[in-house]
Amino acid sequence: MRRPHGLKGDIFVQLTTDRRERVDAGAELFARGQMLSVVSSRVLGNGRIIARFEQIADRTDAEKWTNVELFAAPIDDPSALWVHELIGQRVVDQDGIDRGVCTAVLENPAAEIIETDTGALVPANFVVTAADGTITVDVPDGLFELNDD
Repeated sequence: MRRPHGLKGDIFVQLTTDRRERVDAGAELFARGQMLSVVSSRVLGNGRIIARFEQIADRTDAEKWTNVELFAAPIDDPSALWVHELIGQRVVDQDGIDRGVCTAVLENPAAEIIETDTGALVPANFVVTAADGTITVDVPDGLFELNDD
């Protein structure tokens, strides 16, 4: 949470995820040893999110929650890629060529980038599957040759 908005207990919420449903009505978030229930939320024209929580009655209550970090339960989404699950997996391209082991996932505005121990960089949007210790990617021709420069 960032800071209060208005007099009724609404609060600006800054997400560190692309999962907007984290602040949908009915969502539960954990902070300061208690569960908070989202009553409603909306996105302003500038992209900022304002949420109302069942446990926060007014602006005075909301001010007590300024800059408090919220946590949520993991989302069960088999298609989601989780950084901690990618690190240490082998990266294999669409032709079955081993391109190294994922050593890091770098933040990038367009898409996260998988970095391998060979120095190869692969945008995460080229990942086809990530299972059983292998990340399979389908990349454009020449991508790995760009990394050789």
